[in-house]
Amino acid sequence: MRNFLYTTLIVGNSLLATVECAIAQVAKMPVDYVNPYIGNISHLLVPTYPTVHLPNSMLRFYPERDSYTSNTMSGLPLVITSHRGSSAFNLSPFQGDVKNIKSTVRFGYDNEIIKPYYYEVDLDDFGIHVGFAPSHQSGIYQIDFSQTKLPPYLVLNTRDGELTADAKSVSGFQKIGNNTKVYIYLETDLTPIKVGTHDGANINTNKTVANGQNAYLLLQYPTNTSKIKARYGVSFISVAQAKQNLRREIKDYNLSDVAQKGKAIWNASLGKIKVEGAEENAKTIFYTSLYRTYERMINISEDGQYFSAFDGKIHSDNGKPFYTDDWIWDTYRATHPLRVIIEPKMEGDMINSYLRMAQQMDDHWMPTFPEVTGDSRRMNSNHGVATVIDAYNKGLRSFDLEQAYAYCKAGITEKTLSPWSAKKAGVLDQFFKDNGYFPALPAGEKENAPEVHGFEKRQPIAVTLGTVYDEWCLGNIAKQLGKKDDAKMFLEKSLSYRTVFNPETKFFHPKDANGAFIKPLDYRFSGGLGARETYDENNGWLYRWDVLHNVADLVKMIGGKEAFVDELEKMYNTSLGKSRFDFYSQLPDHTGNVGQFSMGNEPAMHIPYLYNYAGQPWRTQKRVRSLLTQWFRNDLMGIPGDEDGGGLTSFVVFSQIGFYPITPGLPMYVIGSPTFKNVKIDLGNGKKFEVDCQNYAPDNKYIQSAKLNGKIWDQSWFSHNDLMKGGKLELIMGRKPNKTWAASEAATPPSFEMK
Repeated sequence: MRNFLYTTLIVGNSLLATVECAIAQVAKMPVDYVNPYIGNISHLLVPTYPTVHLPNSMLRFYPERDSYTSNTMSGLPLVITSHRGSSAFNLSPFQGDVKNIKSTVRFGYDNEIIKPYYYEVDLDDFGIHVGFAPSHQSGIYQIDFSQTKLPPYLVLNTRDGELTADAKSVSGFQKIGNNTKVYIYLETDLTPIKVGTHDGANINTNKTVANGQNAYLLLQYPTNTSKIKARYGVSFISVAQAKQNLRREIKDYNLSDVAQKGKAIWNASLGKIKVEGAEENAKTIFYTSLYRTYERMINISEDGQYFSAFDGKIHSDNGKPFYTDDWIWDTYRATHPLRVIIEPKMEGDMINSYLRMAQQMDDHWMPTFPEVTGDSRRMNSNHGVATVIDAYNKGLRSFDLEQAYAYCKAGITEKTLSPWSAKKAGVLDQFFKDNGYFPALPAGEKENAPEVHGFEKRQPIAVTLGTVYDEWCLGNIAKQLGKKDDAKMFLEKSLSYRTVFNPETKFFHPKDANGAFIKPLDYRFSGGLGARETYDENNGWLYRWDVLHNVADLVKMIGGKEAFVDELEKMYNTSLGKSRFDFYSQLPDHTGNVGQFSMGNEPAMHIPYLYNYAGQPWRTQKRVRSLLTQWFRNDLMGIPGDEDGGGLTSFVVFSQIGFYPITPGLPMYVIGSPTFKNVKIDLGNGKKFEVDCQNYAPDNKYIQSAKLNGKIWDQSWFSHNDLMKGGKLELIMGRKPNKTWAASEAATPPSFEMK
């Protein structure tokens, strides 16, 4: 145990130059490795944001600017209410003539410091220095003014709502969509000399309420003021609750204390996985990726109650926190499975939150894109069912499986499968039920199905492959519940990916309603913008491998193990086929390319691990390491696509540890190539699972031999039960591949078998 002395120093303008003086030894802690700037410059689409927040907490914050390279930022944010969203409310410090104040002030900025638990910046146009620290549902600013001969102001803005001033406090709300409002209660340590609305060159102190679009109030402080501290609480319930949240979490105006508490909370969460190795950059990439997985879902319970946009009511949480803000299409593959291991109670609470959402919505369908403002039903498929069966088959029992089955079944069979739609099932859904695939629209034929989104199209292969996997998940839940007929039906239906497999080309190929393959068709370029008329966001090369529940069958369909490996290699070797600007103008999500493979989108994440199913795990070891090196780096462009709040970085966490959950719902992990000498995972039950690499060197990526808990291990996978019992996976590593390790038929990871 180390004892640390925390001393807050004022160095220049720095508010939190905190020296951690280890009495025995100075050592970096997990949060010290986090670099929130990784990926802030995008390859093409939406980059990462340098989010300041506590793990899975309601209050999230990042600088309000168009991108990392923006010359100015727009005021100071108070709370981001959805992943990638803009801030509700805005705080702008100002010095100068009151007539020049706008509802939101744009600032030039410099000397920015961002930690997960702290933010600091110079607003150099005005000589203002700012520090910020978050708690779970509240935050605190310290604002230093250098021009003591000018009166300082604070401008508080609501983009669409109402604000009311009262002595040292301002409170109000902002509408953020659907039936949802976010409330604020803000107070400062100093009493302003004037508070009111903006009236040209004056502050109208007789009017202390502002409402409407971009409504704002001004707070003026004495001319000789050098420092103002502002603390605030936020709520989705009421102003009174926002005030209570503040009072519960931030007792005074000590910004350093709030930051240090936040740092300790982050270290407790990130410290659930401890890594050792010579490569410091690898640790930065790892802990930054792990930090990203804690951005969503967020806990919006407030003192035992929560507002639900799913029915517009306030509910008791009955002792189980309510979570929302999740894009399940992005997170079911690896983010949720990671949470099952290191945060099982939280994962159970999240699944219970899904069930509450479904119960509260009129149709009782399992959500797909639950947000603070309700379920937006984006993307395709209904992958909440995958999170349910994955958690259940890995031992979580804190939710009602029967209830989950009813909501999942309703979402898959009663709601249309058409992407980005919340309409009831229509004629295309009946066709899917009868024929096992979602029909494509022949070229030139006008869409007439009312449930099809005009921009998102039918996405027939993505819908078919996603839904048959969902049906496999549903069939497994039915099996657990003893519903034999349902289990048989859905498990049989889960094999209908075969209906759209073209035996001549060995690709999944869209078919029309007459059963004919759409021709002509180019697996790289057909399907229009985003390939939405054929696939979705990615092309036919990527969706060729999207049979998560039955990889063994896919190997056979493609022609056996040797042919399977050859076709995987062919994907990496096939060029874009046109100029980069042409390719990406059609497929902007298909980034991070190695040939036709795209590391920048979630449907690609399992593909590097597929070599294990063909008896060549050494190729998985090679490919995973090369992809990590090429596309996930400690720099501003260090993420190859839309990160989606843990959707992509969960791949990095698993891959650096050395294994990956290729099939959510099958309680097993496929082995890759660890990047660290040693990894210890705290399982939360008094046990740890350890991955230990002997003959470790950063470049020694190939497994020569293995032991699991002292037994020789010649399989390229292990079970979740092996992991949860604790113990050690020992890997002897080398610079060149051992092509015989785990190469036998018996070493192959399991797939679905119809019994």
